Amino acid sequence: MRNANKNEAKVSKRAKGGMEYLDALQEKYSKLCIVRVDFGYKKDENGKVDVSLDEANKDFHRMLNNRRGKPSVFEHQVGYMCLKEYTKDKGMHFHTLFAFDGNKVQKDAHMGDELGKCWNKTTKEKGSYFNCNRQDYKYKGVGILKHTEIEKREILDKHVASYLYKDDEEQDLASVKSNDKNRAFVRGTMPKSKGNIGRPRG
Repeated sequence: MRNANKNEAKVSKRAKGGMEYLDALQEKYSKLCIVRVDFGYKKDENGKVDVSLDEANKDFHRMLNNRRGKPSVFEHQVGYMCLKEYTKDKGMHFHTLFAFDGNKVQKDAHMGDELGKCWNKTTKEKGSYFNCNRQDYKYKGVGILKHTEIEKREILDKHVASYLYKDDEEQDLASVKSNDKNRAFVRGTMPKSKGNIGRPRG
């Protein structure tokens, strides 16, 4: 019972932090382009994914660290959130949400494909990806999000970003962790608030 309460508190903390993070991004940018992509790995000839959490972390950080070398993809990226997950079927994989300046990036599905290509190149073609922005979901919380679209933002919070705040036990990371420094949920740096003065409106 104590572990259940602990995990519930962690999920609540992640959700609160995630929503505050999105609030801060919306405060700074009048439009956001929200892209949801899942990054994983291809199965080997035995039908298994033999990639450790440490290896997967290195690949993910390598992709983020190479952002400067990919201006066509990352030039207008303003934030991200990531949930690491492990299952016996898929092995290590990442559920990610990337935010771009919506005044500069409008083609969200295309950007999802470009992120996937970056992942595959980073993993030397061992990787695979699933572009959620190309799917026809009932609740469409991805794509262009204007600061005035309150209902769409609620959909983003409840049906898209919420997936990244899941209970730790659901991710089964304990079985592949080499140390406790590997956090299941990570996000970009909170942007500094500049207030609404000079905020672009498009």
